[in-house]
Amino acid sequence: MLKQGLGCCKVYISESRNKAALDLIERAAKLFPEAQIINKFEDVTYNRVGYTLVASLDPNPSPADNSPLKSSVFAMVKAAFEAIDLEHHAGSHPRLGVVDHICFHPLAQASLEQAAWVAKSLAADVGSQLKVPTFLYGAASNERRKLDSIRRELGYFKPNSGNQWVGGPESETLPLKPDEGPCEVNQAKGVLVVGATKWVDNYNVPVFSTDMAAIRRIAKRVSTRGGGLASVQAMALAHEDNVIEVACNLLEPSNVGGDRVQQEVEQLGVEEGVGVGKGYYTDFSQEKIVESYLKLAGQAM
Repeated sequence: MLKQGLGCCKVYISESRNKAALDLIERAAKLFPEAQIINKFEDVTYNRVGYTLVASLDPNPSPADNSPLKSSVFAMVKAAFEAIDLEHHAGSHPRLGVVDHICFHPLAQASLEQAAWVAKSLAADVGSQLKVPTFLYGAASNERRKLDSIRRELGYFKPNSGNQWVGGPESETLPLKPDEGPCEVNQAKGVLVVGATKWVDNYNVPVFSTDMAAIRRIAKRVSTRGGGLASVQAMALAHEDNVIEVACNLLEPSNVGGDRVQQEVEQLGVEEGVGVGKGYYTDFSQEKIVESYLKLAGQAM
């Protein structure tokens, strides 16, 4: 039985094709074995990898958090900046930096406040030690800023070469002041967004079409922003040949889950005259993640 709450951290890195770089990043994480990598989700077309890490959290967190979870994630971030040059990056998934996005979630008996402390402490270290502009959102932000609003202001949703995001930021000057780190961007590194929220599921639905305008209409109509499903964010992303995905963030998956999104995309696909495939989650469920962590932690003891 768990005596402490657990923290889950999802780390999204703008690279999936450079295996040597990913190996360095994973070896950096393993320097802190109390934090376990539970899942690794690679997508070569998107040129993006997502890692899911879990470790116990301090019940009395402080701004100077030095938990295994924070230490492991910081080591991964540092290794990623050393191994990857964003100016040489290209992929069909948007990104703001070499390490595009980090989010902390409380698991088991942990609180959102505990997760937020780790997020804020990590952001402070990235900004001061690695000199990367870092933005906070969710419970880690004093203003409770939302991830999509920060991304929108920074131009995240605008591809710069057809349906591809190529190279680093176009400007060294940011339109938005970061919470941590410098206001100028190193184009080889980009910027980083760090947050803390309740659990979020990611669910992607493939649509068999090359008509980006039609799939963007579907994505908009599925999303809360477009008058669709509550607590769902969605965007259309070119994936494989003749496939565009409706990529969704499910902010309240216990209320609106993947099955409901699947049903809605299929219905809208009929209206647009396009075929819709079976969607998939990009990570395990909360329950599976906790189960996997306990198994791995037991083996490490």
